[in-house]
Amino acid sequence: MARGGFRLSEPPAATYPPLRESPMPLFEIETGSHIVISWAEDPESAKKVVTDNFPNEEVLRLTKRPRDTWVISKAALGITATMDPCTTARDCLSRAGGDKVHAIRLYMKDKGVDLEQARKAIESNMVMGW
Repeated sequence: MARGGFRLSEPPAATYPPLRESPMPLFEIETGSHIVISWAEDPESAKKVVTDNFPNEEVLRLTKRPRDTWVISKAALGITATMDPCTTARDCLSRAGGDKVHAIRLYMKDKGVDLEQARKAIESNMVMGW
């Protein structure tokens, strides 16, 4: 047995994407309000991810990514080195009971940032699965 309770020849119980002979492609699916990154068997399955989770959203663009990795620039989200968005934003979301507007107010008060910086921090953490 190796560390973690499984033999080195055996994969962990949960792997993402699921282990297969050929890796499942990564898709970028854009709607009017979201950009969703998801593994899917094919374009139709990728589109279904969005229609199942955002039934009122129209898929505007669907792109198969050339690699199995996706990188999001912190600068594009308005996150600077002086901000600690994950811990503070998630704490504000928790204290606000998931109320986005209240969480933004709390974040502004806690971090001393303007409305736009607070909005970006809270919304990016909501997307990350708060």
